[in-house]
Amino acid sequence: MKTNNYSVLDREALMQKVQMQMSTKRFKHVLGVEETAVALAEKYGAAPEKASIAALTHDYAKERPNEEFQMVIRRENFDLDLLNWNNAIWHGIVGANFVQRELGIDDEEILQAIRLHTTGAAEMTLLDKIIYVADYIEPGRSFPGVQEAREIALLNLDDAVAYEAKHTLLHLLEQEQPIYPKSIETYNRWVAKK
Repeated sequence: MKTNNYSVLDREALMQKVQMQMSTKRFKHVLGVEETAVALAEKYGAAPEKASIAALTHDYAKERPNEEFQMVIRRENFDLDLLNWNNAIWHGIVGANFVQRELGIDDEEILQAIRLHTTGAAEMTLLDKIIYVADYIEPGRSFPGVQEAREIALLNLDDAVAYEAKHTLLHLLEQEQPIYPKSIETYNRWVAKK
């Protein structure tokens, strides 16, 4: 799929393929992320077409069985440390592989935004930041602090990345959940005072 000729028909076809891979609730979330990502792209000067494609496909693999992820991690020579994690990490990092193979999306900028949408990274492109933030603040989200996150995103995208990185880590710490190393890198780059 080419992003420079992305049409309404291309979007409709992509939406149908994505919708077939997920529950109605998940698809509603995906549409909310797309709406938010396109608005952020227009505000901050990114390509709205790429934001649309990345947003529509960011959770493409989210509802796949664990065994399918484990098989792809082994078959495609991913870092085997990924086997120690779970769907929260896999659906981004490994999910980009599904998007590339099954949907024919080869744009590396889009694939990277999918890979990083849950963990962030120390180095993020504008599109990476847009998808990372849009996933967190889309209209269907309702949790303490989301409105503040939305307001920050309208003022400064980097500050929105920092807010999300910090609050995601706080949530994981409160839940006594393991923290993926790239999430710590994101915190160290975007939040920690040096």
